[in-house]
Amino acid sequence: MFTALFGSVEQGIIYAIMALGVYLTFRVLDFPDLTVDGSFVTGAGTAAMMIVLGYNPILATLVATVAGFIAGCMTGILHTKGKINPLLAGILMMIALYSINLRIMGLSSDTGVTRPNIPLLNSETIFTVFGNFWASLGIDSVISNALKSMGLATVPTTWGILAFMLVVTIIIKLIVDWFLKTEVGLAIRATGDNKRMIRSFSANTDSLVILGLGISNGMVALSGALIAQYTKFADVGLGIGMIVVGLASVIIGEAIFGTKSIVRVTFAVIAGAIIYRMIYALALRVKWLDSGDMKLITAFIVILALVIPQIVNKYKEKKRKAKRLEERMALQKANLKVEQGGNGLA
Repeated sequence: MFTALFGSVEQGIIYAIMALGVYLTFRVLDFPDLTVDGSFVTGAGTAAMMIVLGYNPILATLVATVAGFIAGCMTGILHTKGKINPLLAGILMMIALYSINLRIMGLSSDTGVTRPNIPLLNSETIFTVFGNFWASLGIDSVISNALKSMGLATVPTTWGILAFMLVVTIIIKLIVDWFLKTEVGLAIRATGDNKRMIRSFSANTDSLVILGLGISNGMVALSGALIAQYTKFADVGLGIGMIVVGLASVIIGEAIFGTKSIVRVTFAVIAGAIIYRMIYALALRVKWLDSGDMKLITAFIVILALVIPQIVNKYKEKKRKAKRLEERMALQKANLKVEQGGNGLA
């Protein structure tokens, strides 16, 4: 159980980067961007292709992020310059990216034709590079011995991936927090709230939408590149339903931790991604469920994340109304006693 939850936490932290990208479009820009399902694979395919061709995995990951940024900008251009509905623009780019991703992964073969997947089993990834450095520190043995002394029979083989991803995700969170408080970031937030208002201040909303979508899909592609290196393969179907996973992470995080400030919301999104993966891992341990039920489990989690907060809010509102009614009745009784006391004195 512990190792299963540990693995889900590792994956959750990687998916949290994608969830932050989804948060930027759906919450900050108020843009229903379905490019995510395609740009996630773009990141995974680009990184895997470059790694197989012998490029440094860090460079491959950075190039994958840029590829996702370009894909997001194209969606923004379709919407702003082509005047295409935002939902349709995302769908069109997602469909186009399916063929583009096949072409990208095909570059890893000698023929250069389309290729649906790339294995990375014997390739050096960003995690193996950091893993070698982490192993030299000897921290794994210390943590493992401490956990075994506490009674845990099975412990993770390494804590390096978790430590590495915590650092990377925290850095990205801090950058997002800082960016959204800059002049450009505030303009993007204002664009999502009220385009007409921000235009009155002579702001170019088209450029802001394109930039926001580019940054969002760049983060999604970065997450895809890291997932490909974590799982040791990239597949053209890797991004199917990824937008739902991102939305689930955002909704779960906001429902549990609230949305009072940018710093709190970005933390909530990261925590939501981790909680989602843990719920998913626990659901798969149910005997009558298997990996084929993944999409059903995802849909069920999202439904719960959407419905439960509404039920809780209705319950709280009902309690507030009942409390206000009691206060009014108590006030009326107090006034009545005062009137009766005044009549007695008279």
